[in-house]
Amino acid sequence: MRIVLLGAPGAGKGTQAEVISREKNIPTISTGNIIRDALKSGSELGKKARKYIEAGHLVPDDIVIDIIRERLSRPDCKDGFILDGFPRTIPQAEELERMGVHIDRVIEIDVDDEVIARRMSGRRVCPSCGTSYHIEHKQPKKRDVCDNCGDTLVQREDDRPETVRERLRVYHEQTAPLKNYYADRNKLYVVKGQEDVNDTIRLTLAALKS
Repeated sequence: MRIVLLGAPGAGKGTQAEVISREKNIPTISTGNIIRDALKSGSELGKKARKYIEAGHLVPDDIVIDIIRERLSRPDCKDGFILDGFPRTIPQAEELERMGVHIDRVIEIDVDDEVIARRMSGRRVCPSCGTSYHIEHKQPKKRDVCDNCGDTLVQREDDRPETVRERLRVYHEQTAPLKNYYADRNKLYVVKGQEDVNDTIRLTLAALKS
């Protein structure tokens, strides 16, 4: 099954992707993680992407598409995959079609902007292993220390309040139109994000079976 997850930054797509990946035994392809790895490594891609990421803007299509094309060519994608963070614009979706990639289902995780802003401003991540925490909902055992590897947790630049507001503005302007694009192709299923993540998971899995 080839799945696209839509939703504003902080809507919880990553959590849903983990569950779907286990259920379907297919990989999750997160452009955000790939780009953050590039930023950390100081690669040429990272240098190109940094100025866009830190300003809360989308990375240009040509950079992202090259990442996706290479990733989808790997053997673990032959039985399906989950795209988290791509496509983000209609031109990207059109390029996906031109690449011959057939998408079976598009699931949008719909969460109010106010809820997202609260979630993201409280998020903390481990710079070493990437584990995510939250100052209210998912605290580490020891304050500001990763349970898995012991590194000091940080607030990502793109989780700061001013950057979150800009990311949400960009999402509504450039990515939200994808809902109509996929709805017109009878591929879109909307899942309303719930307060309890397990309720959202249940709705997501139901959408995959409907």
